[in-house]
This record gives sequence, C-alpha cells and structure tokens, in this order.
Amino acid sequence: MKRIIEICANSAQSCVEAEAGGATRVELCAGIPEGGTTPSYGEIKTAKALTSKIDINVIIRPRGGDFLYTEAEVQSMLWDIELCKELKVHGVVFGCLTKDGDIDVPLMRRLIEAAKPLSVTCHRAFDVCRDPFTALEQLIELGCDRILTSGQQSDAVKGIPLIAELVKRADGRIIIMPGCGVRENNIGKIESETGAKEFHTSARSIVYSQMEYRNENVPMGSSIVSSEFETVQTDREKVKAYV
Repeated sequence: MKRIIEICANSAQSCVEAEAGGATRVELCAGIPEGGTTPSYGEIKTAKALTSKIDINVIIRPRGGDFLYTEAEVQSMLWDIELCKELKVHGVVFGCLTKDGDIDVPLMRRLIEAAKPLSVTCHRAFDVCRDPFTALEQLIELGCDRILTSGQQSDAVKGIPLIAELVKRADGRIIIMPGCGVRENNIGKIESETGAKEFHTSARSIVYSQMEYRNENVPMGSSIVSSEFETVQTDREKVKAYV
C-alpha cells in the first residue's frame, strides 16, 4: 500500500505547498503554537480556491488547552462544522473528552452526525485519554475514519509500541495515523515497526519577512515567538522527502 502523507498546514499557502509536494491530504489549522485551532472562513475558502487535488481536512477546535468543552464551545464547533460542509472540504478533525479522561461518546456522536457526509478524524485528544484501547473501540463504533496519535507519548517514535498495538487491534476497522515528531529521517522506522500507512507531519521551513523597516522592540504575541519577522510555512521540497 502506498504511503499516505497528511500535512499539518498552518495556512492556505501551506496547502498549496503540500499539494505541490505530493501530499495526499492536509489538516488545515490556525493557532499552531496552541496545538491547532479552527482556521477562519477566509483561510478555508482560500485554501479550497488555490488547490485542486489535495484533500482538505479542517480542525474543529475552538481553543487551546484541554478537550472538555462547554455548551457554548460546542455550539461554536457545530457552526464551524456547518461552514466546512458549505465549503465542501473533505473532512473535519476533532476530539472531545469527559472530565474523567474518557471519550465523550454522546458529544462525539453529536458532532459526527452533524458532520455527515464529511470524513471525521479524531485528533490527539486521544493521546490524553485514560484508556486508549477502550477509546479505540468507542471511536470505531462511532464511525470515525481515523485516529491521529503519537501513541500517548511526546512524539510518535517514543509511542511506537502503543501505535503498533493500536494498528493490530484496529485490524483495518479504523486508520491509525502516527503524528507528532514524524520526520523524513524516522518515518521509515515508524512505518516498519507499527504497520501504519498514513502519517501526519508539518514539513515546514522558516519564511523570512520582506519588511525593510523593522521595529524589533514591539512583540505582537507571546514572548516565545523568536521574531516578528519570521513565520513558518509548509515546504514542498520537504513534503517530497516524505512522499
């Protein structure tokens, strides 16, 4: 089976780069430093307009932090799902937990029903759930198409043992997609040791600002940002290395 690469795309332009590099699919996100949040209407629509072949999945996550959502946040997610259906994207990506760390089955069912007929991926909320094997069976029963996971570790290489067991237990009933820390120098190892065939990665490079006048003394956001004159974007040449 051909290796399938999904790119975590932080912009419409990153979607263009992912397509040019030969990726099969993107997960379009805003708020990458927060682990990914729902992108704007304009970003989604532009990504659709600028690409022609690549599948676009949109993350539905109203904020960073945990995956225990208020009813107001759920309503935002439902509206964003409706918008994605109107824009005819390929799929949506979300995950919801109870306060006890289990899959919130009623809420996931509600969101999945709202998303039909779009493809549904459960994101790395799975990686902070209490019992991954119970969660696996619940997500299969709910009708999710895939689970994005680092094997409940800080990166997918460390998570290889659990990912391999998930692939085995899934037995083709749901796709297990390793992500987080997947790089061109370790994807072969992850593939051979887990049996996974779909992989999630960023493949980004730094893009330097074209500004000539620069005031470096006024940050626009978090202090962890190294420079207001650098951003990151998917790099088509890096994507090719994975494909």
